[in-house]
Amino acid sequence: MRLFVHELRTQLRLYSRSRELAFFTFLLPLILFVLLGSVYGDDTIDGFDGSSYLEAGMLGYGVTSVAFAGLAIFIVIRRESGILKRVRATPLPAWAYIAAVITATLVAYALNTAAVLALGRLLFDVPLPPHWLSLALTLLLGALTFAAMGLGLTVAIRSAEGASAAVNAIYLPMAFISGSFFSQHSFPQFLRAIADVLPLTYFIRMTRDVMLQGDEFWDHAGDIAVVAAWGAVGAIIALSRFRWAPSQG
Repeated sequence: MRLFVHELRTQLRLYSRSRELAFFTFLLPLILFVLLGSVYGDDTIDGFDGSSYLEAGMLGYGVTSVAFAGLAIFIVIRRESGILKRVRATPLPAWAYIAAVITATLVAYALNTAAVLALGRLLFDVPLPPHWLSLALTLLLGALTFAAMGLGLTVAIRSAEGASAAVNAIYLPMAFISGSFFSQHSFPQFLRAIADVLPLTYFIRMTRDVMLQGDEFWDHAGDIAVVAAWGAVGAIIALSRFRWAPSQG
């Protein structure tokens, strides 16, 4: 446990010192929230205040940006640069390293969530969520699920140079189709069909129901099952095929 705590502190320092990673995975969701909220925050979307509707969607975008894209890119770059291979040669257990990386990701997403909620309250007068425990459980489920999917995705990425392109090609369309920025009711049927199989769709729906309608986390067993199933698939792939050595090594 002492090794885990030490490694966690190291991972948090590394994250805070990586300006590019911090901007694209942490600050970009905040910038988009401010810009989009300024454009149509006063509109009514699906019967809800536009700013409140957008805030919940941006928490969904944030989880893909921080826990999925950021983690996948981070791991691939470290693997291809030989850092992960050197880590395996140290006394640090593999589980402690991965657990520290995931925990650091959860901390980053928690801070991102707090920033989104604060901006929503200060700039757009969005009311605070009524059920904090249900919201916390929803966000934790989403963060763990997309972190597992991010680790699983690293198996398919062969080079550090292609990491950003491959990850962006997946998570940006997923965020759009899943309704992070707009209501899916205006989407054509083929996009709705795609959205119906994406985990982010169910995560955003849970988040909006908890934040906007006052639902409890346990009221959404079906959505929980779909999100958790995607996380389980990602975890199984990562556990069975995760690589510590560079692809060319």
